[in-house]
Amino acid sequence: MKQKTKNIILVGCFILLILIAYKFAFSNTLKTKQDYNTLKKEAVIFDNMPMQLASLKQKEIHYDSLLTIYQLKGNSIQNSILKTINSYADSNNIKLSNFIEPHQINKNSINVSTYQFTLEGDYNAIITLIHHLEQHTRFGEIINLNFQKEKNYKTGKYYLQAHVLLRSFG
Repeated sequence: MKQKTKNIILVGCFILLILIAYKFAFSNTLKTKQDYNTLKKEAVIFDNMPMQLASLKQKEIHYDSLLTIYQLKGNSIQNSILKTINSYADSNNIKLSNFIEPHQINKNSINVSTYQFTLEGDYNAIITLIHHLEQHTRFGEIINLNFQKEKNYKTGKYYLQAHVLLRSFG
């Protein structure tokens, strides 16, 4: 055999040896290294779990305090709105004459509820109640407020009606 042929066979065997070594040794080592890095990242995440748990508990306490401040104590929003309006109406000579079942739609995976109710009473008292509903209770936003002057034909007196639309997200 000539030297050139021996060199070609030697190079071919060397390439074949490298391919076999890669298949059985190097590829397993690289895969094990990737698994090790993944497990190392997960271990860091698990080490941070107690801190995350403590943070979540603090957030839960904070959100529960917000719910009690804004009078959303586990009741439905509709019941909370009625309770707030009735407690304010008793002390300020306002009458809740109509409260219609909320209209609910699902817009981009967000539930939007619209509550419609009618109030009767003094203008300043109604405006103060509307301000209280929007600013101090966080039930939602007033999207429409319509005042009408009506006449009671039995007594001959006029009274003010306010038709209110309140939109709530969630």
